[in-house]
Amino acid sequence: MLHFRPRPPDDSATTAPAVNTLESSAAAMEIVQAGEASNSPSRLGWLMFWMSGTLTAFIVAALSVRALSHHFNAFEMMTVRSFGGLVILLAMGLASPALLRSVQRRHMGLQLGRNVAHFGSQICWTVAIAVLPLATVFALEFIIPAWVTLLAVLFLGERMTATRAGALALCFLGVLVVLRPGHEAFHPVALLMVFGALLFAIAAVITKKLIVTESTFSIMFWMNVMQLPMNYLGSSDYTFFLKFDASMTLPLLGVAVAGLAIHYCLTNAFRYGDAMVVIPMDFLRVPLIAVIGWMFYGEHLDAFVFTGAGLIIAGVLWNVRGEAQRNGRLADERRAGPRAAIQPAE
Repeated sequence: MLHFRPRPPDDSATTAPAVNTLESSAAAMEIVQAGEASNSPSRLGWLMFWMSGTLTAFIVAALSVRALSHHFNAFEMMTVRSFGGLVILLAMGLASPALLRSVQRRHMGLQLGRNVAHFGSQICWTVAIAVLPLATVFALEFIIPAWVTLLAVLFLGERMTATRAGALALCFLGVLVVLRPGHEAFHPVALLMVFGALLFAIAAVITKKLIVTESTFSIMFWMNVMQLPMNYLGSSDYTFFLKFDASMTLPLLGVAVAGLAIHYCLTNAFRYGDAMVVIPMDFLRVPLIAVIGWMFYGEHLDAFVFTGAGLIIAGVLWNVRGEAQRNGRLADERRAGPRAAIQPAE
């Protein structure tokens, strides 16, 4: 999570929203180091506003998938997501032609690799939402930054510092507490969710390479174009859309729209507050979804899930703090360098 550096603003690369709960982590990864936010009341008010939107969108997306899972399989639900996302992106492009002009056919191999990994992560998440307690899924999502850190060390040449190693150990300890392998409460689908988090981390690492030359709109456009046929080919009934009826209107809109709102709201939240403020607020979705799962689905309020999620978020925050201190030292060294160069010799 912590080695993603913000890209300079690009007017033609207006942020296009992502389309599910996992996607929001990529937004955080891209801008988590955007700098310290002011503590003025107006900025705090906007931060609360955007985080409220983020939490609401997370919950709506999960509940929409849970509702549709009684009628459609994971591939069919994600087909709706990809189609709805593509329609919204095209509408944005028609309203602002500069967005469409930002779509380039460069690095298509990277685009394909990213979208294959992202496609797999989407399916894993959707199956997990349909089968596991909602709080368990949300808690396990927080392992994504740890996977990204590990992948960056293994494949991108990032250095494994003591802080990173300790934070990773704490995150994975939290995962073990949530999963409890060998315990009767263990569900194999939980491993699928952990694997889905790994796949999304792979997609995020590839995204780090793509954002150097590609606009966010272009990346999201190719994501929906490529994943739409992937999802549709996995449908058990290629005419599943004929089964849509009025009772499904809200969850269908939720799948297509709420995920878009997640990315948009979370991105704006990071503009008004730094990671040490936003991440703990994002963690509130675990107890919130746990209460909703208990009220509407009779899901047990599991202390182990809360404990494991707390360990994971502690590891993430430890890493955030360590990286912020490291970046601060590097900035001080860069500022001190020119001054040292002009000092007269003793």
